[in-house]
Amino acid sequence: MGMISDQTILFCLLGVVFGLLLWGKVRYDLVAFGALIIAIVIGVVPQEEAFSGFGHRATIIIALVLIVSRGLSNSGAIELVARYLIVGGRSLFVHIGVMSGVAALLSAVMNNVAALSLLMPIDIQAAKKAKRSAALTLMPLSFASILGGLITLIGTPPNIIIASFREQALGEPFGMFDFTPVGAVTAVAGIAFIVVIGWRLVPLGDNDAGGEGPPPQEDYIAEVKVAENSSLIERQVRDLDAEMDEADVVITGLVRRGKRLPGRARRELIREGDILVIEADAEHIDAFVGAFNLEYVGAEKYRGQTDEALALIEAVVPENSRIEGRSALSVRLLYRHGITLLGVSRHGKTFRERVRKLETRAGDVLLLLGPLERLDDIVKWLGCLPLKERDLQVIQRQKALIAVASFALAIAAATFGIIHLPEALALVCMVMVGFSIVPLKEIYTSIEWPVIVLLGSMIPIGAALEASGGTALIAQQVINFSEGYGPVVVLTLLMVVTMTLSDLLNNAATAIIAAPIGIDIASRLGVSPDPFLMAVAIAASCAFLTPIGHQNNTLVMGPGGYRFADYWRMGLPLEIVVIAVSLPMILWVWPL
Repeated sequence: MGMISDQTILFCLLGVVFGLLLWGKVRYDLVAFGALIIAIVIGVVPQEEAFSGFGHRATIIIALVLIVSRGLSNSGAIELVARYLIVGGRSLFVHIGVMSGVAALLSAVMNNVAALSLLMPIDIQAAKKAKRSAALTLMPLSFASILGGLITLIGTPPNIIIASFREQALGEPFGMFDFTPVGAVTAVAGIAFIVVIGWRLVPLGDNDAGGEGPPPQEDYIAEVKVAENSSLIERQVRDLDAEMDEADVVITGLVRRGKRLPGRARRELIREGDILVIEADAEHIDAFVGAFNLEYVGAEKYRGQTDEALALIEAVVPENSRIEGRSALSVRLLYRHGITLLGVSRHGKTFRERVRKLETRAGDVLLLLGPLERLDDIVKWLGCLPLKERDLQVIQRQKALIAVASFALAIAAATFGIIHLPEALALVCMVMVGFSIVPLKEIYTSIEWPVIVLLGSMIPIGAALEASGGTALIAQQVINFSEGYGPVVVLTLLMVVTMTLSDLLNNAATAIIAAPIGIDIASRLGVSPDPFLMAVAIAASCAFLTPIGHQNNTLVMGPGGYRFADYWRMGLPLEIVVIAVSLPMILWVWPL
């Protein structure tokens, strides 16, 4: 195939990839891997380069950073720091300031998704103690953790990818702290905006009490069984309205012999063995079961297990967790693990499916019932995040010094050029495994495999696009569009385009596509590629307009009760602040 046809095929292929990623019905790793296989079969990606992305420096570093992040978390080093800095009784303004600062600092030295998952339960707990909505603080926390990732090479995947592209272009990658001057100033400016103005723009819907009153609880769609001596037997559903109002519970349906009756079954007489579909928060569900002598669905599994205390736990479903896109039935949660999925909260939406048959989505909050000793392990196995503070007993605090010291030594060695960063991080992983800070079974579960597959698949496609002249063509179009305005306007345009892409696609995929375009633009203008690569790094990471642009935004969607359209209110002005601050800093630190 000639150059032109290769280029056309790759553009069409990337168009399909972008379309599928925007559609969001197929997981991004499957989309990227499928595109790679098609590109190899057609011949636009050479067979000898087919899986080069999986051994690429950027892919290896990201996998190692995720294992190191798990080690820092397991050792309790990060949680101890967070606990000393985060205390109750502070004003909302000060609390957001402290939490944002801690989130940014943690994100600078570890993966920013890991940093958020450590701080999110602490923030939710603080909101409950202060009797205010967690929605006020969770979005600022997510945005601050994303900004913190800008500060160092290992803070966020786009920085690692950009460093690798610089190595290809100039023979030397960006170092650990080459991102710091621009990244730190941008992060400080962004966090200052979040703390002073940003959090006030977070929409709270009906709960706009400005910090007064109790925080809104998650309302779950749950199922409870009518036991043989329940006081609800032989009563019509519609006759229970007053008692349900008193109990803060809404009956939304009735299941009989495994089938849900039409509508809300208002005229039906309740019988023994019926299952009531109700809507309420966790505390009121438990009170309702006790008051009317009902049973949890699956409770028969626990009979005779009086030595194990039963407990309820609330957990949020992140992207790519084991249960995302699957039901409790398909993972055999009750029969294999003895845990009941009692209820699901999905941003106030109702659904007709049985709870145990419902396919969960990223951002859903699950209400799980089971023996206290097993709940934490099952939540971890499902890949979910508990909304309560984790028990400190399981954290190996006595190993915190080993974890921090080995990490600090490795970073110092890599910074001073004694050893390359991938090897330095690999040594830290070996230390953490050797001291059982990261158990062997957690090594592979620490790595976000969908991100690795995405990178491994997209890197050869990006290289093929560059070899075919596709990136040069896009670069020429950007230059033509901003002709006569000089390189500063071209740089600004590149940032805006990259940022817009990152709000819609995964930030790593955006960096892989935009980095070679930045290098091509610089060579055509006859200027240094460094400011263009730095602009792509900042813009690819700063996805604040949607819950899908960055995994952290998806993670807070359920617990914060946010809708898709809520993010841009604080996100749009924040993206403007990022461009306004980072652009002059880039031009000063990395002159054209």
